[in-house]
Formats: sequence, structure tokens, C-alpha cells
Amino acid sequence: MNDVHEAIEGEMRNNREEQREDLKKRLIDAAETRIAAGGLNGLKARDVTADAGCALGALYTAFEDLDRLILHVNSRTLARLGAALQAAVPVGQGPKEVMAALAQAYVSFALQNFRLWAALFTHRLPEGIEAPDWHRAEHAVLIANIIAPLAELRPDLPPQALQQRARTVFAAVHGVVMLALTARFVATPRDQLPGEVAALVEAMTRGLAD
Repeated sequence: MNDVHEAIEGEMRNNREEQREDLKKRLIDAAETRIAAGGLNGLKARDVTADAGCALGALYTAFEDLDRLILHVNSRTLARLGAALQAAVPVGQGPKEVMAALAQAYVSFALQNFRLWAALFTHRLPEGIEAPDWHRAEHAVLIANIIAPLAELRPDLPPQALQQRARTVFAAVHGVVMLALTARFVATPRDQLPGEVAALVEAMTRGLAD
């Protein structure tokens, strides 16, 4: 009898876990669709749960709050961005060509997924709350593909300095893209963004190789 009870309890636990995972996926899907359509501004838990087909309180059984749900949407975006950057790495090309291709892939992703991309950098957790380690670690995709070509250009840099230089290179490209896509006064016009980013990366890689 004990074996039967244990089997039943195990099946019930599995069913509950499957239901919880299904709920989480529906909520992430709904939040992702809302952010892609309208950005983070005005995103409301009530709208997300209505889209997901569940009660408002169900969100808080799957996630601590709306901010944690947004982190999971951002996690998906980071995974997609990382895949796009990895796919853009040209085979058999030199480090300058790799850096140029990565920069153009980054521009393309931001243009095609503007609101989801922007959410990666504009979402803020409440004061005093740190992003979980798993989410912070996911941001490594932003510089992961820069390391190898940068190491070819600057073989003299030790690993720690190489990581920091990769962050600086990323920040330079990202800054130009962010200014352009948020239409700041000194921003590069959108239609000129790919060319200007290409020129920026060419200048940076030329300087790194000197």
C-alpha cells in the first residue's frame, strides 16, 4: 500500500509542477508580447494575467512579483540576442571582420526587437533589491563573442584586462545604438546607424591593432 500511495503522491507532485511550469510559460509569453508591443511603460500585472488566461493572484504563485516576471522576459531576449550574435560570427575571417559582423548583428537585433531589447537596459528592480545571480550571469552573452577576436588584436592583455576591454568595446557600440533608437538630440539618424557603427568599429579595431 505504501508503494501505491507514494506513486500517487509522486504523480500529483509532477502534475502540480507541470501546471506551474505551464502557468509560468503563459505569463512569460503574455508579458513578452505586451513589452514587444508597448514597451515597459504601462505594463500591468492585471493585463498580463488576463492575456495569460489566469487570475491576478496566479502571477504571485509563479513569480515573486511583476519585476521578477520581467527578468524572465529579459532572460529570453538575452538568449535570442546571444544566439543572433553567435550566428553572425563569420567562419575563417580575421578579428576585424568578426568584430564588424558582431556589431552589425547587434544593430540589426536592436532595430528588429527594439522594445524587448530596450527592456534589457531600462528595467530597474526596486531600490535595495539585486538581480539574481543567474540573470546577471546571462548578460555575459553581450561580450562573449568579442573576447576571441579582441584577444587576437591584443594578445598582450591578461584575461581580466581583456574582459574589461571587451566591456568597453561593447559599451561604445551600445551607446551609439541606444542614442539612435531613443532619438536623443545628438543621436545618429536610424538610417545611418549601420554605417556609423561600422565606421566606429573599424576605427576601434584599427586602434586596438596598433
